[in-house]
Amino acid sequence: HSVSRTSPNLTFVPDCLPPDPMAVEELQHFVSNSKRLFVMTGAGISTESGIPDYRSEGVGLYARTDRRPIQHAEFVRSASARQRYWARNFVGWPQFSSHQPNTGHLVLRDWEKLGKLHWLVTQNVDALHTKAGSQRMTELHGCTHRVFCLDCGDQISRSELQEHFEALNPTWKAEAFGVAPDGDVFLTDEQVCNFQVPACRKCGGILKPDVTFFGDTVSQEKVKFVHQRLVESDSMLVAGSSMQVYSGYRFALAARDKQLPIAILNIGPTRLDHFASLKVNSRCGELLPLIV
Repeated sequence: HSVSRTSPNLTFVPDCLPPDPMAVEELQHFVSNSKRLFVMTGAGISTESGIPDYRSEGVGLYARTDRRPIQHAEFVRSASARQRYWARNFVGWPQFSSHQPNTGHLVLRDWEKLGKLHWLVTQNVDALHTKAGSQRMTELHGCTHRVFCLDCGDQISRSELQEHFEALNPTWKAEAFGVAPDGDVFLTDEQVCNFQVPACRKCGGILKPDVTFFGDTVSQEKVKFVHQRLVESDSMLVAGSSMQVYSGYRFALAARDKQLPIAILNIGPTRLDHFASLKVNSRCGELLPLIV
């Protein structure tokens, strides 16, 4: 393995026991028997990089606050909702974009290089698999590092948009109260009200991060592509996801229908526990490096 060791940030990782040697052996056996492994990751692989998730007991966003992520319809319909979203995102971006992949991301990258991992599908929008060097990969819900126009489709990078925000808001300042999973922060309505949001440079349309917000759907083209990669695979590993969101869960159902063996590596219960071949309750960054 060419995995470089990184010290995990455990602020947003739920408590769990060290890996059980028997469970490590079982997962090793599962991976060794796989020739074309299909891997699906969720927020639980990125918590060790210091990015909180939504659902983890005690440390997830839902457990700590009454905040809920923005809905797609609200973003499209309401200029004030967009202003609030982008103001929070502007403040949170420097920290969110600086997060680095952890050992779990690096191990999966190495499995790909070794030809073990056939395809990786991530539900995360944090670009950490890309930063780690994974290439055989689909970002199921998009990525916050890209922004596009809802009207003409023009794309720009999120870092370029940050410069537009700074130019439009030279004197605007806001103190942040805690970070949310998708890179925004908590701000009051008073802080947000004077924030200026740029329009599309080409057509003056609405700019939106290239992510699937809650209430929106993943494109049929992308779903079909991922199903095809699953058909080519001989087993499925779910790492760091409770699979509560249907857009990811549907692929586990498809794997079950194809009678593929399914292993789960996640702290806490998942929607697949009753039909998975193997369930391991551990941190991704702690257990994955033990598998050779």
